[in-house]
Amino acid sequence: MSSVLTDLCRYPIVQAPMAGGASCPQLVAAVGDAGGLGFLAAGYKTADGMYEEVKQLRGLSSAAFGINLFMPQPHHDDHAAVEVYREQLAGEANWYETPLGDPDAGRDDGYEAKLAILLDDPVPVVSFTFGCPTPTTLDAFTRVGTLTVVTVTTPEEAQTAEWSGADVVCVQGVEAGGHQGTHRDDPATDGAGIGLLSLVTQVRDSVRLPVIATGGLMRGGQIAAVLAAGAHAAQFGTAFLVCPESGAHALHKRAMTNPLFTRTELTRAFTGRPARGLVNRFMREHGPYAPPAYPEVHHLTAGVRKAAAKVGDPQGMALWAGQGHRMARDLPAGQLVGVLADELDAVRASLTQGNAS
Repeated sequence: MSSVLTDLCRYPIVQAPMAGGASCPQLVAAVGDAGGLGFLAAGYKTADGMYEEVKQLRGLSSAAFGINLFMPQPHHDDHAAVEVYREQLAGEANWYETPLGDPDAGRDDGYEAKLAILLDDPVPVVSFTFGCPTPTTLDAFTRVGTLTVVTVTTPEEAQTAEWSGADVVCVQGVEAGGHQGTHRDDPATDGAGIGLLSLVTQVRDSVRLPVIATGGLMRGGQIAAVLAAGAHAAQFGTAFLVCPESGAHALHKRAMTNPLFTRTELTRAFTGRPARGLVNRFMREHGPYAPPAYPEVHHLTAGVRKAAAKVGDPQGMALWAGQGHRMARDLPAGQLVGVLADELDAVRASLTQGNAS
């Protein structure tokens, strides 16, 4: 691994920040104590809520950890499309007996307030999704001793991160569960994402920054594959989502290996931004008509998704999942880190043995 990462964790294993509750302090602590690098997700939380989780995590573990921030999003001018979608979702609101949310509930996710807290009371790592911070912001984190990571989905985005002063890029392949971390949400590029191994190679040819690879990874052998492609560490989301320490809803955890859910797709149905999840009724019925309007659509559907979870209906939930979801293992997070590390060692030993013979 790159020295900037080996200083933080024993194994090249990173637990992805999963906004919405999965990446809770208990999960991050278990991953860190086992030798991986865990991430809290600040997305959809208030600045105070983020700080409370940091304090809780520090009380659970002394291991290094990271926090992920969502970049503020530009305004959308097509309010009419959002209103049309609201009308299309009226049946969902009636079915779950809950009102649709206010699409104008907020765009910046408390970004500036979160920056202020993290610069005043630094954490080991801060990562950014949905864009790249300004050089001034990245330099401010460097000055307080925080490592910065920018999520990228193309070589061009990686170059922007390098030019802006990021320390590491998290290279996200199209296989990844949850939101695609594109810097600009362009509907014309829907479905044009790059597979992880190809993307890692392209990014390594484009920038000199250390690379964390993420997207559909579930096994230690896949860590070996991305390391061979030029990555310095592998990031897992779906693999940790099912762990008992994860804060994900029980229905979400069970859906990963439920034979009822056979595949994943990228959809705008739940948030207005492309995100990969298990194909369910909500996605099938509303995905084709969802406008490219994030976070307006996220705010609009939030109440419906919560109501569906409350009544035990996974067909109305956003079941974010990577393409490898069927390989999920219901193991404690610390044990999973150890299993992944052992699988990686077994591949390395096999390769060494093969070369020797």
